[in-house]
Amino acid sequence: MNLPSYYITTPIYYVNDVPHIGHAYTTLACDVMARFKRLDGYNVLFLTGTDEHGQKVEIAAGKSGIEPQLFTDQVSQNFRDLLPALDISNDDFIRTTEQRHKVAARAIWQKLFDNGHIYRDKYSGWYSVRDEAYFTESELIDGKAPTGAPVSWVEEESYFFNLSNWQDKLLEFYNANPNFIAPKSRFNEVVSFVKSGLRDLSISRTSFKWGIEVPGDPSHIMYVWLDALTNYITATGFPDINSSKYQQFWPANLHMVGKDILRFHAVYWPAFLMAADLKTPQRVFAHGWWTNEGQKISKSTGNVIDPLELIATYGLDQVRYFLLREVPFGNDGDFSQQSMISRINSDLSNDLGNLFQRVLTFIYKNSDAKIPDATHILTVDETLLESAYDLIDKLRVHFDSQEFHFALEKIWAVVAGANKYIDEQAPWTLKKSNTERMGTVLNTLVEVLRCLAVMLQPIIPKSSNEMLNQLNVPIDQRVFTSLTSAAKIRAGVSIEKPTPIFPRFLSDAQQ
Repeated sequence: MNLPSYYITTPIYYVNDVPHIGHAYTTLACDVMARFKRLDGYNVLFLTGTDEHGQKVEIAAGKSGIEPQLFTDQVSQNFRDLLPALDISNDDFIRTTEQRHKVAARAIWQKLFDNGHIYRDKYSGWYSVRDEAYFTESELIDGKAPTGAPVSWVEEESYFFNLSNWQDKLLEFYNANPNFIAPKSRFNEVVSFVKSGLRDLSISRTSFKWGIEVPGDPSHIMYVWLDALTNYITATGFPDINSSKYQQFWPANLHMVGKDILRFHAVYWPAFLMAADLKTPQRVFAHGWWTNEGQKISKSTGNVIDPLELIATYGLDQVRYFLLREVPFGNDGDFSQQSMISRINSDLSNDLGNLFQRVLTFIYKNSDAKIPDATHILTVDETLLESAYDLIDKLRVHFDSQEFHFALEKIWAVVAGANKYIDEQAPWTLKKSNTERMGTVLNTLVEVLRCLAVMLQPIIPKSSNEMLNQLNVPIDQRVFTSLTSAAKIRAGVSIEKPTPIFPRFLSDAQQ
């Protein structure tokens, strides 16, 4: 059976730095999407990796006193090490220093050249090494790039891509594909930028050597963004566009990026692809930035958030949940310890963890450690069960729009409904008066918890699987097709003594 395919990418991370919360956030969002699609029956390709060429890397390697390749080997490993720490399920990790990528980058250059979209001229203008970007005089703010990065005047021979020719074609493309850029505010931002006029883009450099040589002219190095963006097709087998992998996975379903690099992905990248007679990706989502306790994050102020420290302090699934629940995805967000602790103790420990523990402990103690049978289902039971069964259709809509916060709100509405149900039905009282009804209530709650655990796997995979393990749900019954009454846990299935899933977080003062 041919499964539908889904291809999702993180940006490839630049290797002149150590991983921080921004890298973790983007990668986590992609991981959640990839896991959701796999559970929903898709054949997924989830790509991440590192961007290892350019002047910044050459300078950083020089300062370290080592060759650029050795420098990139070391720093790229830092990003690779972040993946298991965050429980990331990527299918491929690409490095732009790999041979497969060099072949692909040269191939797209040659295609652009052969199609008449590259010409040779002289470049003069403002260039930011930190941003690897060119800026006009009008874009500078107090003599610096819009990002605050220093710029320098550059004059050198360069190859140019005729980006100005693609202004109308890009606007037509955006008009025909209104969901190509998200969220909507970013779509409007890009359209406004393109309407303001596009200049031809310098796509080669001669002032440094660390990069991919231009085909036929080794005195020039390919502009790092043309090199870097090509990674997305490298991983599908390009330039072999007839390969089964390319045919199956290109165009990408979703490029996830930070808002600071949206222009490269939503303007340059589709223009390169159209000029090379290749299909454009279906969607680019630009998420926001995090602040730390209300303050802008910067190395100079020393308030950079280390994702590994967060995990060590609060727990892996707790961090995963917080990052996707706290802020509407696409907006800027603020990290605060108080908000993190509140989410852990209120949402995870009290609402979900306590419900799970109450139900299974009660069954273990009062139902001979076996799932009780459900007899005489009442309307109140059916209503709660339907809210759990109907949830997956709502989640699909929110996930396809990258509205992770709304998806979690919907899940927690069912959690709240189950908590209200157990308080109102009071199985501890029914134990004395109506054991048959008690069994039905507990059976209903177990079924709702099973569905919740299945649906929460993309967000909190380890905790969800621990819940499913304690419920004795078979591995092959943990996919979304099992979210029906047909996959209900049979009455009489034994459970072990339950162990807490989400312990409360206690500060040092409380311990």
